[in-house]
Amino acid sequence: MQICVLTLFPELFEPFWNHGIIGRAVLSQKIDPWTIHIRDHAKGRHRVTDDRPYGGGCGMVMKPEPLTAALKEAKKRIPKAVTLLLSPQGKRLDQRLAESLATEKELILVCGRYEGVDERFGDRYVDGEISIGDFVLTGGELGAMVLIDAVVRLLPNVLGNQDSAGDDTFSNGLVEHAQYTRPPTFEQSSVPDVLLSGNHREIDRWRRETALIRTVLKRPDLLEDRRMTSEERAILIKWRRDLDELIG
Repeated sequence: MQICVLTLFPELFEPFWNHGIIGRAVLSQKIDPWTIHIRDHAKGRHRVTDDRPYGGGCGMVMKPEPLTAALKEAKKRIPKAVTLLLSPQGKRLDQRLAESLATEKELILVCGRYEGVDERFGDRYVDGEISIGDFVLTGGELGAMVLIDAVVRLLPNVLGNQDSAGDDTFSNGLVEHAQYTRPPTFEQSSVPDVLLSGNHREIDRWRRETALIRTVLKRPDLLEDRRMTSEERAILIKWRRDLDELIG
């Protein structure tokens, strides 16, 4: 996958490309990421990339000319790329959207700044807007990194264990099951016996059960439109029965 980021702060991405899962994906040539400095495509001695909004108001707006020129530069290398603008008004990034974007071969991510970008640029050149949540950041760079991280880890052979992405929280509509590691006892709390049993069928059943129960406790909203399987219904009915007995 080729990923180009249009930004006013390309230096922010250098450590991002060089560490962790992203760094390994770069070294193994699973992704080919680079940045384009928007200011390099601004005209005039001062290379201005923003201006006051028409109609008045606070803040500044990113000018369409430098953005368009930077995008056209990126398109020379990846002409079929999907162009996405990081924006608080965009579609919220979730696991399903990340999975969809992971099927793309080329992505261009535009990092907005200030009060936003000139609407004419968005109308003419942007295929979609994406938000990482209902809050406002000082720029789209962090959002772009979050999107890249969420997408790249889904690419084939990027993660060490190919089952890891499929077991992630949200991948099957539930939060992830409880996790334990060594030592077997920590501050008088022990790892559940089933995880030490070696019985993989029982371990899988336990993981499905804890995933469902943790979803009820942590993210019940995920269950509102979920079509429960018979196994899931049985788990919740048993859990309700156990709670009734405890309550008396």
